This record gives sequence, C-alpha cells and structure tokens, in this order.
Amino acid sequence: MLIAPSYEDALHSVRPRSNGAQHLGFLDGFKGLAAQLIVLHHLAFYGPMSDHVRPAAPLLIDWLDLYGRMAVQVFLVIGGFLAARSLCPDGIARPGATPALTSLLARRYLKLAPPFIVAMLLASCASALAGGWMSHYSISAPTTLAQLAAHVLLVHDILGYEAISAGVWYIAIDFQLYALMAAAVWLCARGGQGLAALRRPWTVPLVIALMAAASLVVFNRDTALDVWAPYFFGSYGLGALAWWARVGAAGRRRLLLAAMLLSVLLALVIDFRERIVLAAVLALLLAFWRSGGRASLVSPLLGWLGRASYSVFLVHFPVCLLVNALFIRMMPGTAGWQGLGMLVAWGASLAAGAAFFRFVERPLGQWLSPARRVQADRVGVAA
Repeated sequence: MLIAPSYEDALHSVRPRSNGAQHLGFLDGFKGLAAQLIVLHHLAFYGPMSDHVRPAAPLLIDWLDLYGRMAVQVFLVIGGFLAARSLCPDGIARPGATPALTSLLARRYLKLAPPFIVAMLLASCASALAGGWMSHYSISAPTTLAQLAAHVLLVHDILGYEAISAGVWYIAIDFQLYALMAAAVWLCARGGQGLAALRRPWTVPLVIALMAAASLVVFNRDTALDVWAPYFFGSYGLGALAWWARVGAAGRRRLLLAAMLLSVLLALVIDFRERIVLAAVLALLLAFWRSGGRASLVSPLLGWLGRASYSVFLVHFPVCLLVNALFIRMMPGTAGWQGLGMLVAWGASLAAGAAFFRFVERPLGQWLSPARRVQADRVGVAA
C-alpha cells in the first residue's frame, strides 16, 4: 500500500474558528510537503518513465520508491489530530453534545466521497486512453460497474476489487478510521449518561490510547489486516493524543505524552518500524508546535499546496499515467527525456489538482454543505 477527523480533513486547510480555538495553519506545511512526496513516489514506483531514469539516478528513484510512501504517516497523524479536535475537543464525551453516530458518518461520507467519485470516473477514462498508447502494468483493466460501485461505497479493497487509481485505498481506510474514533467517542458519551466516570477528562483519551497501543503492538504487525482501520489506528491515535496533549492542562499533557511514548517504545522493541518512528515524531511536533500568534509559519505556496492537496491526490495518478504514455510513445527512451517527462507529470499534476480544487472539490463542498447537514441529521434521527 502507498498513500487523508479524516483524510479529507487532513488534506484540507485548517481555518480559524470563530470561538477562539487555535488556528492551525502550520498543518498546511506538513500536508503540502507530504502530498508532493506521494506524487513523486507514485511517479517513481509506477513508471515507465522512471524505469529509464533509474540507471542515471538510482539513489533518487530508489529512495522515492522505498521511502516516499512513508508520507502517508503525515496524513494518518494529522487525520487523528483533527478528528479529536472536531469530535471531542476537550477529551470529554458529553451525552447531550455528541451527535448520533449515523449522523456523524453520513456527514463524513457526503463530505469525502463526491470528489472521490468524480476522480474515479476521470481515472477510468485516463486509463482507457493511456492503454491505447502503451502497454504497462500500471494501466488498469477497463472499469466494471461492480468495481465502480465498490469504490463508491469505499469497500473496494475489502471486496478484493482492483483499485481504479493509485492510493485510493487510503480514502476507504480513512473513513474506517474516522468511524472507529467516532464510535469510541459516541459509546463513551452514551455510557456517560449513567456512569459519571465516563464523563471525566481522561476517559476518552484513555480509550483512544489503549486502542492505539493495541494497533501498534498487535494489528500493525500483520499485513493481512492492511485493508482494515485497526492496522493503521496506531498512528491515527497518536495524532488524537497529540491534540489532547496540546490543549490539556500540564498534568494531563504529561500523562498523555507518557502514554504515547510508552506505546511507541513497546511497539518498536517488539518490531521496529520506521514508519512508526516518523508518526511518533510528528505527533510530538503537533503537540508542542506553537505559532506565536501568527496564522501560519508556512509560505503562501506551501500553504496552497496543503489546502489543495486532496484534489492533487485525487487526480495526480491519471495525469501521471497520461504523461507517461505520451513521453514513452513520442520521446526517446533516454534518462534525460524521460526525466523531463517526470517533471512535466509532476507539474501537470499540480495544475490539474488546482483546477479540480477550484471547479470540482470546492463547488461540490459548497453545494452539498446545507443538504449534507439536513440529510445526515435525518439519518441520525431515524436511527
């Protein structure tokens, strides 16, 4: 697997809240850099341009191939960080303030899926077009109706369907991760109606810490589980704990940081994984990073890359596929020309992502926003 409360939240800009909550614009810097690594990783991994470039720059291509995928940890940690911020900002699950679980999930799906569905239709068309220009393993078979339906329902990996585009497994995993955390918060809120202990500030963080520890020590070590949320919940949970450590009192902050470090150290002693080290370091950065009152410490360009990174992620692979097909068909198979093709594909991915963000993702979000709240609330009431 390669490369998203959720992936959508992790990739979108973090806007200031009117209630005075901290503005977290610095997250755009992390997201912008991580998104570029994902694009470059897919360019290096899928080729065929990279196959021609590798003999001339083996260290670069091999590094992007092997380590570029670790940027996914950035989105996992930030996703958990923002999920905690939105679902349970102070770590207390209040029965009267927690929406119905079905309402939370319906809102999340309606916010996440529409641009994803549009992107999958574009990817299907791009794969068919590229298949007429070149023959390569990165080109998928023609998309079937059942395959598209599985993607729409975010169960394509669970049902064993071939991915329509690279990295789309993460969209489904992110929805699972958000659902898992939302269920934990909701259950604590429901239980809190009768048990005062469940309304204490440490209850929800303790539950998430235990879930994260179980993931790090047990589930994340079994690659057969990598189509399910528990495999990834360790990094996601570290992000959530980082949020509560950031906003909590000094005593609770020390306890949460100790829980994070103990879980990570135990997991690494049992089975050392570089991706878990990266997730832990990022979680600690998020817990302690302070912007000094400024909205953001990132450049305007990096901030934009962070805000548009969901769109870039959704459309970059079909764009890269088409550029690969064009350069393999039209240009000499030398490292110089094919390296230029990789740079063109990278730039074209950013341009396509900008267009998708402006004309698809943002309009869909604005159009669905009022309807999403009404529909999700109706679902919650009915449930």
